Amino acid sequence: MKLHRAGLVLASGAALALLLTACGGSSSSAPQHAISQVFTYDAIATVMDDGWDPATEYSDGIIAMNNMYETLTRYNPATHAVAPVLATSWSKSADGLTWTFQLRHGVYFHTGRPMDSRATKAAIDRTIALDGGAAYVWSAVKSIDTQGPYTLVFHLRYPSPLDLEASADYSAYIYDTKAPNGQPLAKWLNAGHDAGTGPYTVQTWNKGQEFEVIEKAFPRYWGGWSGAHYTKLVFRVVASDTTAAQLLRSGQVTFVEQMNPFLWKSLQGTPGIRLVSSPSWQNLLGQLNAKSLSLPVRQAIAHGINYPGIIAALKGAAAAPSGLVPSGLLGHFSNLPGNYTYDPAKAAQLLNQAGYGPGKKPLNLTLTYTSGDSNEQVVAALMKSSLAKLNIKLTAQPLAWPTQWAKGKSANAAQRQDIFMEYWWPDYADPYSWFVSLLLTEKQPYYNLSYYSNPALDEQINRVESLVATNRAAGINLYRTMQDEILKQAPLTVLYENNYQYAMSSHFTGFQVNPAYPNVVFAYYLKPTGS
Repeated sequence: MKLHRAGLVLASGAALALLLTACGGSSSSAPQHAISQVFTYDAIATVMDDGWDPATEYSDGIIAMNNMYETLTRYNPATHAVAPVLATSWSKSADGLTWTFQLRHGVYFHTGRPMDSRATKAAIDRTIALDGGAAYVWSAVKSIDTQGPYTLVFHLRYPSPLDLEASADYSAYIYDTKAPNGQPLAKWLNAGHDAGTGPYTVQTWNKGQEFEVIEKAFPRYWGGWSGAHYTKLVFRVVASDTTAAQLLRSGQVTFVEQMNPFLWKSLQGTPGIRLVSSPSWQNLLGQLNAKSLSLPVRQAIAHGINYPGIIAALKGAAAAPSGLVPSGLLGHFSNLPGNYTYDPAKAAQLLNQAGYGPGKKPLNLTLTYTSGDSNEQVVAALMKSSLAKLNIKLTAQPLAWPTQWAKGKSANAAQRQDIFMEYWWPDYADPYSWFVSLLLTEKQPYYNLSYYSNPALDEQINRVESLVATNRAAGINLYRTMQDEILKQAPLTVLYENNYQYAMSSHFTGFQVNPAYPNVVFAYYLKPTGS
């Protein structure tokens, strides 16, 4: 899904000042000193590569959208529970089939319309109807009633943790479904507009440019603007790690999303720069083509990858995995017996069963990864080296994300790859998205780029969230059973768990890593302190 990478053309460094001046600035009723209080997020790839519609966007737009849009609830990593945002309180019936949310008063969409229960229902109904992005987070919803202007009642088909699902990082946004002047909503949104309730609203979109998205403070934000705040956000796309480090040193960017571990570590002790390292709920996967690779070959590949070498090469940016679910997340187990380890002898034995391996015919495989990601490049090179010892010739192809994904989804099976490398993270604080998106049988491939089908696993996937909602221990045990099956069948292999390595200016406070919203900086809560 996700953390997609793409190539870009860099503009001149002087362009930022021109853009901030030419694009209108902030409203006169917005906080003062907006131009001087700019937070610049250095992204390594195009931000809005999957459209501007909050119902269907399912890619890197997460980092910009979470500052423009809000959800009913939000996961709090300190309490390990969801907290109020647009909903102030909620309750559920004893059978878990009815949920009642009380909505916040005094909230306005960026279109100027007030948010109430009818507008909120309309947004969720539209997201469900479009069935794009992560709309499955509302799958349990049978109907929604509005009981008064600020009360929303959900009737579910089956028990589900709706308070958690309502905090999802995709497709749970509440937005105005009425575009200005009666324009078609999707067309209006995808022209670079937003209809959220968040603290920032889009000022300008420079499609395909270095300074891609600029957001400004929304004057009527329900949280208010007293005290110190950043009043303008700039999402600047810089593919070069070296350039990003230079821009951070010179104060031209405030926050760098990712750089190679060696360069990141070299910034340690630099005046005015703070480094943050934190575990995440994100892992790097190699999806193995179950249509073209037999089970012994898939198992051999999984045992033929030098995982310790990958962890060592990434110098703190990677941690050893255990199963499909990252550590710290519901459903993670550190003692799964089927975990793959680097075992060349076992890999060779499995390959021999299929007529390949050392002393037998060579196996030619293609791997795709996203160009511009230095960590993926390192992993691809190490996989190529370790598999070569098993008489596997791995051709690694770096592709722009849209090209890589299009190849993986191709209706022509001959056009597809043998190994598809990508990052994955949960859509909310639960591992369900790994299973429903990557492993549930698909007639036409979308994110199940292993092309894997297992009817028994499908049945388990379709009932696990009801168990989590009604009998959490049983739900967690089912996640273990499902992971045991995946380890046996090897439709994919977890290459490592990602450790965030952020580099940022030290001239602000309030930054918190929230693994439920990967790489998102909730800029409203930062307090600029100046140099």
